[in-house]
This record gives sequence, C-alpha cells and structure tokens, in this order.
Amino acid sequence: MNTLANKNFNNIIPFKDFRLNADKYIKALEKGMSFVVVKRSKAIFRLEPMGEKWETLIDFTNGGKTKGIRAEKLISLIEKFNRNEQNRKISGKTR
Repeated sequence: MNTLANKNFNNIIPFKDFRLNADKYIKALEKGMSFVVVKRSKAIFRLEPMGEKWETLIDFTNGGKTKGIRAEKLISLIEKFNRNEQNRKISGKTR
C-alpha cells in the first residue's frame, strides 16, 4: 500500500508504510502535512511539522575535546534564554 501515491491523500498511514517510506513522509512534513500513524488499527503516534526552527543554545559537537560545562553554567544559560523569550512575548516580537 503506497499511501503517498494515493491521489485522495489520507493522513492516516500504517506504521509499516511509514517505516518503509520514512524519507517520503519527512519531505511531506517539511511541506506542512501532518499524519496519524496506526498499527493494528490503533493510532500510535502523530507526525506534525515542528512549526518553528530550533535555536542552538549550546553546541556540544566539539568532538569531545573539551570537558563540557558545569551544570550551574548550563542552568544560567537556560534561564537567560527563557528571560529573553519572555521579553520577546511581552514586546510582541517574533523570530
């Protein structure tokens, strides 16, 4: 069953079809489509576009050459980020 090729596109898709055609569903998600994935006629999860871009707070991809940061520093950075987000909401600014 090739759900993506179906002209009467049904947003309920079998888990097996999702598993075998994940790349096609990811492309459809990027275009704004949403899906409910079912297994044995029961909904098991929903796929939806993220709706917003992720912002990198801390980049841990340095290849393990550094020891990382202290938990206190991480908490401080998260709190700073949250304050900035609240200020954006109050002032009406969006990204």
